[in-house]
Amino acid sequence: MKMKKFINDPATLTDELLEGFGMAFSDLVEVEGHLVINRALKDADRVTLVAFGGSGHEPAQCGFVGEGMLDIQVVGDIFAAPNPSLVFEALKKADKGHGVLLLVLNHAGDMLCGNMVMKMAAKAGMNVRKVVTQEDISNAPRSNADDRRGLAGAIPLYHIAAAAAREGKSLDEVADLAQRYADSMATIAVAARCATHPATGAEFGDLGDEDMEIGMGQHGEGGGGRQPMKSAKETVEIMTNALVKDIPLEKGDKAFVMINGSGATTMMEMLILYKDCVKYLEGLGISVVANMVGEILTVQEQAGFQLNIAKWDDEFLRLWGTPAHTAVFFKD
Repeated sequence: MKMKKFINDPATLTDELLEGFGMAFSDLVEVEGHLVINRALKDADRVTLVAFGGSGHEPAQCGFVGEGMLDIQVVGDIFAAPNPSLVFEALKKADKGHGVLLLVLNHAGDMLCGNMVMKMAAKAGMNVRKVVTQEDISNAPRSNADDRRGLAGAIPLYHIAAAAAREGKSLDEVADLAQRYADSMATIAVAARCATHPATGAEFGDLGDEDMEIGMGQHGEGGGGRQPMKSAKETVEIMTNALVKDIPLEKGDKAFVMINGSGATTMMEMLILYKDCVKYLEGLGISVVANMVGEILTVQEQAGFQLNIAKWDDEFLRLWGTPAHTAVFFKD
C-alpha cells in the first residue's frame, strides 16, 4: 500500500520525530537520543517519575514530560518497547536521592522490559517502585486485571502522582497513591477505522464502511464488540454503562472523564461524545468534576476514541489542581 505521509525515511521515523520534538519544545525538554528529559529535572529535590513506550502514539508519551508530569520518557521504535538498558539509564539519570517511580502500561513488550529493568535496579541497589496501568475492561474482568491492557488512563495518573511527589511525599506514598488511582479507573475503546503502521502502510484490520468495534485495542487487537455504526449518544451509553459497572460508580460519586481521540477523530466528534457522557452520568447521579478531551494517546489513522472514567475523591481532585507545564498539558 502506498502511503501518503509527509515523512522522509521509514527507517528513521522515531529519530526524526524526537529531533523535531526537541527543537519545538526546547524550553521544556532536552532530547538525548531516545530520552526525553524534563529540563527542570536537574533541580528536582523529590521523587521522580519515569515512563517508557513505543513511538507512534504521539502526543503520548513524550508530550507529557515536564514539571507536574513525567521527568523522563524513554521512547522505543514505532509501537515497540525500548531496550531495558536504556530505561535503566533513565532511572539512574532521574534519581535525585528520593527514589524513582517507574510507570508501565500493560502490554507484553512493555511488561517484559519493565520487569527486566526492575531486576537491574534491584541489583544496583536503587530505590525504585513500579506501578502498572491495566484498565482496559474489554479483554479481561477486573478480577483478572493482570490481563487488561494499559490505555490512555495512564496520562491523568502521571499528573496525580507527580503532584504528590512535588508535595514532598515519599516514594512509597507516591507509588501507593498511583496504584490507588490505577485501581479507581477503567477504559474502553471503540474503532470505526483501523490504524496503519507508518513505516509500512500495513493496516491493522478492516472494519468496512458500516461497522465499528467496541473494545478494539490500539494495534488492532479484537475486542469482540463488532456491530453496525451507531450515533455518538448510543455509543457513549453502551461504553459508559460498561465502565460504571466495572469501577463501580454509584449515585453521589465524583468522576473524571477522558475522551481520547485515537488519531483520526475530530474535535467536533470528541466534544459531542463528552457532552453525551456527562449527561448520561448526571442522569445516574454521578458528578463529573474534571476532564481531558482531545488527542492524548493516539494510533496512526485510527478513527475512534477511548473513554476513560475514574472514581475520584477529594485528594485526587486537589492534586489535579496543581500546576503542570508540558508540551500538550498546561495547568496554572
